[in-house]
Amino acid sequence: MSDSTIATPEALSDAEWRARLSDDQYRVLREHGTERAGTSCLLAEKRPGTFACAGCGQPLFEQGTKYESGTGWPSFFAPLEGAVETTTDRSYGMVRTKVHCARCKGHLGHVFEDGPAPSGLRYCMNGAAMTFEAA
Repeated sequence: MSDSTIATPEALSDAEWRARLSDDQYRVLREHGTERAGTSCLLAEKRPGTFACAGCGQPLFEQGTKYESGTGWPSFFAPLEGAVETTTDRSYGMVRTKVHCARCKGHLGHVFEDGPAPSGLRYCMNGAAMTFEAA
């Protein structure tokens, strides 16, 4: 499903994104949805490897930055350099920092300032927005 040639969200039409992604992936990546806590198969992933964007294949996080946050979503303390971008999210009556793929702009999750050292950040990601490639 991923294709590293996708550079922008405009590279594909909505119909092409729908054909390329599963229903859950489309809802999260393109409609800024959130999967239910505890439902991602990536939550328990502990093998060495890389987590990538399910929309375009952009590598996002290395396994060594993943940790158990207790939130029910895959959590990381740092992304790969240049892999993600953030925007302010004012939905649902709160202010949060939304995280999206730097390449295809797909919604990944949110980042919070309650994570472990060394960054103090918790990148709380939707597993449906990512794939995993074992090293």
